[in-house]
Amino acid sequence: MLYPWQTDDWARLNLERERLPNAWLLTGPDGIGKGRFARHLAMSLLCDAPGAGYHPCGRCEACHWFEAGSHPDFRLLAPPVDDEGEGGKTGRKLAQIKVDAVREVIDFAHLTAHRGRGRVVLVEPAESLNPAAANALLKILEEPPADVLFLLLADAPQRLLPTIKSRCRPFQLSRPDRETALAWLAEQGIENAQVEYVYHGEVPLFEHDPALVSVRREFIDGLAAPGFDTVNRLAELVEKHKLPLTRPVQWLQKWLLDLAGLRLAGHIRYHPQRRAALEALAGRADLDALMRCQTALTGIAPYGQHPLNVKLQVEALLMDYLSVFIPARPAATR
Repeated sequence: MLYPWQTDDWARLNLERERLPNAWLLTGPDGIGKGRFARHLAMSLLCDAPGAGYHPCGRCEACHWFEAGSHPDFRLLAPPVDDEGEGGKTGRKLAQIKVDAVREVIDFAHLTAHRGRGRVVLVEPAESLNPAAANALLKILEEPPADVLFLLLADAPQRLLPTIKSRCRPFQLSRPDRETALAWLAEQGIENAQVEYVYHGEVPLFEHDPALVSVRREFIDGLAAPGFDTVNRLAELVEKHKLPLTRPVQWLQKWLLDLAGLRLAGHIRYHPQRRAALEALAGRADLDALMRCQTALTGIAPYGQHPLNVKLQVEALLMDYLSVFIPARPAATR
């Protein structure tokens, strides 16, 4: 099933069905539903009796298999999930698709289709292919087997190998307009929908956990009133709720981006409702220290899911944040 804002994109894509490519590259920002669109497309191609507008019927054996995740002619190529976490919890999703997974998909692509309607391989996200995996996928895209369609999803297609992009037909998915997105969020019962929509980059699809939103709000309250007492309090807040490092890193990154945007261009992207606090801090901020703090956050972001000592890391990052507002001492003179 498509999202309400994908109807026009679906009609536009259907114009290309008479001449299917070997590979489609579906692009657009994270949070607009590229994954659902691609699965709807894959399901429609494998459906035994697609209906009006090429939508899958949802009733045939092929559709039931697809919805159950067991269709023999469909493969998903995505970063694997690590081993089971503590207490039986699902492990963390790893960052890369490795070459062994691509080799398995290549073997699948050379098999005969079970249902006689071809085969579909979904690569999500394509940017997560490591170099060896990307080169292996490129080889099969250069000489694709008959009746195999590759669907590559990318938030940042510029990160893909140019040779991979050249083997795919590009298809840009549309970002929903503000009115449509907010109406849909209201239907989902999202509290403070407008604030959350803006905070998540003006896209409608994001993880929404009211308890986590409350913790985030408390954390940002602390950033808005920085002090040495804040460092320990916010680090303990993160530890109390057993948050992975990626959470406070993301919160601090967006706050710093708004500080820099306000200082340099008068623009606030993520926290417009906190303009007064941001303006007060921007007037005190040292730009060099602000850039250093951003650089430190960027450096640690890839390790956001690693089992580091989160409290110590948060304390260190917050001390860097404090330095943005503490004037540097003049050099001693003789």
